[in-house]
Parts: sequence; structure tokens; C-alpha cells
Amino acid sequence: MASEPNLRITPPPDSATGAASIQKSLEVAWRDTGPLRAFQLFSTVNQKSGFDCPSCAWPDPRGERHTFEFCENGVKAFADEATRSSIGRDFFARHSVAELAARSDHWLNAQGRLAEPLVLRPGATHYAPLSWQEAFALAGQALRELASPDQAIFYTSGRTSNEAAFLYQLFVRRFGTNNLPDCSNMCHESSGVGLESTIGVGKSTVTLEDLEHAGCILLIGQNPATNHPRMLSSLQTAVRNGAKVISINPLPEVGLMRFKHPQELRGLLGPGTALTSLFLQVRVNGDVALLKALAKVILESGRGVDRDFIGQYTAGFEEFAAALAAHSLTALSEQAGISEAQIREAAAIIAEAPGVICCWAMGLTQHQNAVDNIRELVNLMLLGGNVGKPHAGFFCVRGHSNVQGDRTMGIYEKPSSHFLARLGAEFDFVPPAHHGYDTVAAIEAMHAGVAPVFVAMGGNFLSAAPDTGYTAAALRRCHLTVQISTKLNRSHLVTGRTALILPCLGRTDQDHGQFVTTESSLSDVAKSAGVVPPVSPHLKSEVAIVCGLAQATLDLDWSAYAADYGLIRQHIARVIPGCENYAERVEVPGGFCMDIPPKRRIFPTSSGKAHFSVTSLRPVELAPGEYLMMTIRSHDQFNTTVYGLDDRYRGVFQGRRIVLMNAHDIAGGGFAPGQQVDLRHQHRVAEDFILVPYDIPRGSIATYFPEANVLIPIDRLAGESRTPASKSTPVTIHRR
Repeated sequence: MASEPNLRITPPPDSATGAASIQKSLEVAWRDTGPLRAFQLFSTVNQKSGFDCPSCAWPDPRGERHTFEFCENGVKAFADEATRSSIGRDFFARHSVAELAARSDHWLNAQGRLAEPLVLRPGATHYAPLSWQEAFALAGQALRELASPDQAIFYTSGRTSNEAAFLYQLFVRRFGTNNLPDCSNMCHESSGVGLESTIGVGKSTVTLEDLEHAGCILLIGQNPATNHPRMLSSLQTAVRNGAKVISINPLPEVGLMRFKHPQELRGLLGPGTALTSLFLQVRVNGDVALLKALAKVILESGRGVDRDFIGQYTAGFEEFAAALAAHSLTALSEQAGISEAQIREAAAIIAEAPGVICCWAMGLTQHQNAVDNIRELVNLMLLGGNVGKPHAGFFCVRGHSNVQGDRTMGIYEKPSSHFLARLGAEFDFVPPAHHGYDTVAAIEAMHAGVAPVFVAMGGNFLSAAPDTGYTAAALRRCHLTVQISTKLNRSHLVTGRTALILPCLGRTDQDHGQFVTTESSLSDVAKSAGVVPPVSPHLKSEVAIVCGLAQATLDLDWSAYAADYGLIRQHIARVIPGCENYAERVEVPGGFCMDIPPKRRIFPTSSGKAHFSVTSLRPVELAPGEYLMMTIRSHDQFNTTVYGLDDRYRGVFQGRRIVLMNAHDIAGGGFAPGQQVDLRHQHRVAEDFILVPYDIPRGSIATYFPEANVLIPIDRLAGESRTPASKSTPVTIHRR
């Protein structure tokens, strides 16, 4: 095991969180921030007068909140951001870019917060400091010298606040382009496309209270214990209130099964709460077949079909029913990898429930047929009238804090004419109307040499993107790459001819008495005010950085916005539908919830009704020796940020270059557990992985991202949403 010399594999635990979660949280917080700073963070995160956790987009309770309203992975995120360590000119003088590029993602992140603006000039081997004025002037000159505004790309990460996102898209459109790709393009874009085309709104339609009082909860394509652990307490409440939980996933994740609440004595000392009533271990990308099978059983039995709702509020039912009748349950069962008996058991639970909520994440959205996954899910829910009634509806569980707010604020490469008209009227200019580049199109444009300037507001673009080798080559063809960041990451080391790092304040940092706002997965909009002093006096807020770029590029004096974010909120109120009286509403403790018409059974589609869909059934076809690979997170990471080398809930310690594989497939392929292998897709190779036997359907494997992103082809995309198919890429396995 030369590639992972310290790798240790143990059986996964039988429950999530509990005492181990408390111990890990304290260990991380004490290490990164110290006890006094940690207590300040613990007591204010996700509180009505505190800061919004920079980790996932889980909603906060509208009413009373726990004294400690956070989870283990939230602690990792905000302690990592609020670290006392920093790196500046001395660090970069000691370490060349080539040396840093040879380090692991874990090591890079662990060095501390970026402390001052930095530049990598053409031919230089090391980053060097420069003033903010020089940095803005360099970026502004590069943008002004472009032959067309469409030669620049402006990427955005989900952690950006609403105020910064609104001002950023305004700057970009005043510059003259809609090239505003964002991280949504790579994760939940399929959810938005699927929901908008069927119910008219690409957002969730429930509240946290709905979830805790639902009769049945479908959890599909998600791993709550790692990706949004606070969900587990809501699921526990729902189960105690009588809900039945059906978990649908290729991996039997611990957090789907049993939960020990770390804030309850019985959670710490007892066996915990069993969450899942029925587990369906679907094959990777067998979801359309399974959802069709469930709908077929319900429709043919007649139980759980809301004919009145279908007749009054939907369109396309007859076509949907006729297409469904053409499929045999046996064939659907085989393709899903779920027995007919289990399908009937699940269908009975769904049919008998007074209200059903379906929760999903990227296990549904990162396939070539991802949009059909969402549409088929909508079909199943419409069949029982499970939208627009109490304790029923759709819960699109977004994985990045404020990724939904970014889109609400106008971060989108395909803005509507209505939005552009309101924006232009508010600021007295004519915004560009033509569509811009999404993430994949942006990579292709940089690779082709037609987009020589790349600006990223947060994130780790290279590691998050598919086809890492291709994306790296694209970035290197740029004249200038600009990264607005809090910490060092891989994207700072694969750059254009000139590269800038502009260090910004994080969600935890005090910002001269100002606050920002964010939007949760359930459209709750609330204040967020940092509580700890910035680690360096040279950091600027994202809003201030956007203002500096606007001044240097377009000679726009936006200094008033940098001094008072309330002015930005006044513009948001007049431009963004549903944000009327925005400044006043966010001042209410806990904020407000955006209006979602489908909650009232109002469907803003072309017909005014919710639409049933007819989707295609596309069997997964693998050549001999191929396996369908899905990429996943470990428990010690958030998106591309790697906090540690353990995956406690899967029994993997001190290693990341692993392949979770069915034991029968390991033996059948002539391999052995612990063997070193390379993974290949066409000409793409991911080297030096270790085979680990795991409970996963045959023919499927799981690997961590970003290590395996090199295998995801740039052109293997979901139809319509163009999301990379990171959850279903065929690969072959080769001995080293």
C-alpha cells in the first residue's frame, strides 16, 4: 500500500454522531482557533444575532433554537475559516509554486488564511506581495484591453453573500457580459431545470416544520451525516412524530440508518434512534427505473392516487400513465436493482402516508439523465397530490451555504428578460441580453483561447471542475487568472500567465460592524454577522473587492456600497422579485422566507399547471471490464476542502486514494483487497488507488472527489442542465 502507507480500514460504525462527534468537534475547534475563540464561534453560529455557518445550506429553525445550533462538519468549516494561522509574503518567499503544487490538498488548506494580495508575474516561480491598488489596476487593465467583454469569465462560489453576489453580477453586466458560471452548474442545476419545467419554480416547496411532521420522507441520493448533518435531528423528530423514512442510495450510509443526538443524554448513552424504515440499495443510476416502478405500483393499485388534485392542478397525466403502462415491473425492478417485493413495500408506505416529502441531493443530479431523475420524482409526487399541502412537497437539499442565494441574486449565465429589464431600469443601463458561458462552456472557451481572463469569487475551480487535466490546460491558456479566496487551494497553483490572489474576509470575520444576508435550501433569508477579528489587517470584504474591480475597470465609484451594505439591500428590494422591503424584513430576528407559489398550488408554468413528464428509460450499458464510478465526499471534507484524511462513517482512516468496490467484483476481476490499481476512462488515468471491499451494488464503484475528477470527461453531461456526470462515469481498473 505504498500510495496510502497509513491507510486503515475498519467496519463502519452502527450509528452517526453521538459522543465521537462531540469529541471531534472540540478537537478541531481547540486546534484551529483555541478555546476562547471557539466558544465565541460555538455560541453565535446559526443564531439569530450571529453568523451563518459557511458549510451547508441547511435551514435554521424559525422559532427557538438550540444553544449550540451546529454540527461536527459545521465546526470543521467555521473553525477552519476562523483559524489563527495565516500565510503571507514570507510563506510564499519560502515556497515556490512548483513546490506547493506537489503538496496535497489537505496540506495546502492547513497552512492558514491568506493574509495579503499576491501576484504571480509571467515567468516568476514565486508569488509576491502587491498593494490592493496595484492588484485592482492590474485586473482592470486586463479586462479593459479585451476585444470583447465576452472574453472574460466571472465564476462564483456558493459561499458568497447575497450583497456581494448582487453587486458582482451588476459589475459583470455593466462590463457587458453574462459570463457568470457558478457552482450550481456542477451540482443542483439539474434540480432547477427539472423543477422549473414541471412545477414552475426551481426551489424547495416545504418548511423545516413540514419535514418534522411528514408522514413519509423519501431520502434519495444523499448522505445526510456527512453532507448536512443537522438534517439528522429533524429526521429524528419526524420519526418520533410517526414518520416512515425510505432511504434510497447505492451505499448504506450510517447517517441514513441510526442517529445518536449529541445534545441528548440518551443519544450519548443509548443506542440512538433508528431513522430508516426501509432501505432500497439502488444501483448507481437506477433511479429513473425505481421511481417509475413505484409510480406504476401506486397507479395500478389505485391507493394513494389523488384524482382531484391531478384533474385540477396538473397537465399531461394521460400521456404519463400510458407511457408508464408500457413498462413491465419486472424489467424496472431489474434495472433498478431492487426486488419487486421491496418496491411494493415502499409503494404501500408512500400511498398510505397523509403527506410525503422527498429530499434529494447530488446522487440524483450528476448523471447524464439527471433532469429525468428530477422529472420522474415530480411524477411520483404529483400522483399523490404531495405538493402544496401541509407536510408534503419537494426538498432540494443544497450542499453549499448560499448557493441558492447566489442564483436568486442574479448569478446566472441565462438571465430572464424580466430580470434584465428590472436591473437595467434600476441602474439606467442596457444589460447584455445574450446568454453567457456556463461552467463547462467556460472551461471549453478558456481551452480554445477565446476567454483569456478568468475571475473566481471564491471556490476552488480546478478541483471542483470535471476533467481535471483538460481544465488545468484551459486555465494555463489564460492571460490572467484572479482568485478571490480565504485560503490556499489547488486553483492558485495552476494559473494563467499572470495570476492574482485577492484575500477576502470570511463568514466568521468581523466586517466593520456590517452584516450580510444568505438564503437557505428552504428559501429562508437571514442576517449573518461575523464575530471574530480578521486574522490580517489587509483583508477586504467581497463587497469591497467587487467595488475595487468596478472602479479600476469601469471607473464606477461604488465606495458608498463598500461603506454601507444597506444601500445594496435597497437595490435588491427593487430588482429581485420576492425581495420587496428586503432591508426591513431581514432585520426581523430570523429573517423571512421567500414566496414559493407551488406551496399554494400555484404553478407558474406555461399552462399554469404542474406537468407530468414522459421520460426515457436508458439502461446503463457497460462494456466487459467496465464499472460505473460515482464520486463521493469523505466525512473529513466539505466540497473540495479537505480537513483531514479520515472517513469515520465508512471506516476509512488516513487515506483518500481508495476505491470502494463490491467484494465479489474484486474477486471476479482477479483483484485482491488492498491491491494498488489505476483507474481509466478512455485516455484519462487516475493513478495509484487502493481497492477496499464495501457494501455497494455489483458493477458500481465509489471514489472520492476531487481525486477522481480527472476521469470525468468534459463532454459527459446531463441533458439540458449540462451538469457533469460525476456520479456515473464508466471506468476500467488496471493493476499497477
